[in-house]
Amino acid sequence: MDSSIIFNPVLVSVILLCILCLRKVNVLLALIISALVAGKMAGMPIGKVMNIFVDGMGANSETALSYILLGTFAAAMMHTGLTNILSDKIEKIVKNKKFVLLVILTVLAVMSQNVIPVHIAFIPILVPPLLKLMNSMKLDRRAAACALAYGLKMPYIAIPAGFGLIFQGLIAVNMTQNGMSVSTHDVCSSVWILGVAMTVGLLVAICITYRKPREYKEIDEQLSDENNKTEKFNKKHLMTIFAALMTFLIQLWTKSLPLGAIVGLTIIFGTGVIKHDKTDKLIDEGIGLMGYIAFVMLIAAGFALVLKNTGGIDSLVSSLTPMMSAGKFAATLIMLIIGLFITIGIGTSFGTIPILAVLFVPICMNLNFSVPSTIVIIAAAAALGDAGSPASDTTLGPTSGLNADGQHNHIKDTCIPTFLHYNIALIIFALIAVCTIFK
Repeated sequence: MDSSIIFNPVLVSVILLCILCLRKVNVLLALIISALVAGKMAGMPIGKVMNIFVDGMGANSETALSYILLGTFAAAMMHTGLTNILSDKIEKIVKNKKFVLLVILTVLAVMSQNVIPVHIAFIPILVPPLLKLMNSMKLDRRAAACALAYGLKMPYIAIPAGFGLIFQGLIAVNMTQNGMSVSTHDVCSSVWILGVAMTVGLLVAICITYRKPREYKEIDEQLSDENNKTEKFNKKHLMTIFAALMTFLIQLWTKSLPLGAIVGLTIIFGTGVIKHDKTDKLIDEGIGLMGYIAFVMLIAAGFALVLKNTGGIDSLVSSLTPMMSAGKFAATLIMLIIGLFITIGIGTSFGTIPILAVLFVPICMNLNFSVPSTIVIIAAAAALGDAGSPASDTTLGPTSGLNADGQHNHIKDTCIPTFLHYNIALIIFALIAVCTIFK
């Protein structure tokens, strides 16, 4: 293999990141170490690498703020008792049926992206009370992790609403800017195949791979008791639902998730659903719920900027481009693998799109790929790695709820299962789409 590929700073740093995480090094430290290695391999002084790293953290500042505010909103929902009511209803519906519980978790995760846009903030509130039920059913939590990751990921890939409309709009804009005229409708009519791929991955995970019972130690009774107090639906719960609805509408109107969360919190405090003197406590709880994830996202943005400044992405593409002349199958596979490594490194599908469009649109045009095929390649390449990346909210979110009792490992029980089931499925179905359906 070409030495320029073997010693590519992006490739080496992403592999190092995965190895460190597998060796149980904290994700924050793993990201910083991998960024320093990438910078040094590119010949940058350590001081410059750290300056770039810190500057890059600002790219995810809005995301981090969103998570803190949504964490506070989720904590407010817990204090009103709405999440306890929902957990109690779920237990009654499930009746010891594993598949039903997994379907409910999937639907709730999908709704968190569009209907009630609290994103991953609902998971550490709603899931811990259900762990005792999962244990009694001997449900393998890896199946639950896959169900939650599906609900967090599939909607933005295949559904043109909420986060999905933003994702598909980014693809259309960036492809058009790079010489291939594409509308959002074109994207929507092409990416459905990737939604099918995600669904197949989910079914394989919950019906085959993780179908067998798995034993867990009995959950801490205090955790169960605190989160399972039965409460009757009343006026304050109705107002909380109204606040969630307004959060959604404001976010759609202004395209600002933090502003939507602020409006929702203002309604909750302004109407007296929760007293003003509990503001500090709720914000503390919000930081406790989502602060770690928010900070990981900040660190991941710094890591991403270091990777961009190494020049390793362009170098990697240049090294692999000659191999693409072997045909559409080989070219598609190589572009998807490049997308996989870039997304694992950057940690966000949305942030990867502008990079991939610049690199892949000219290649696809030169190789006479159709517009739908190019859309599928860029969408799949952007999505690859998001499920399975240690620094992605798609994996950090499920772990935050399923590991409430310390029995769910972030890497082995969330990252590896989601990586295998969703990334393999996306690659296979993207290849089928490009080589047969959209050729």
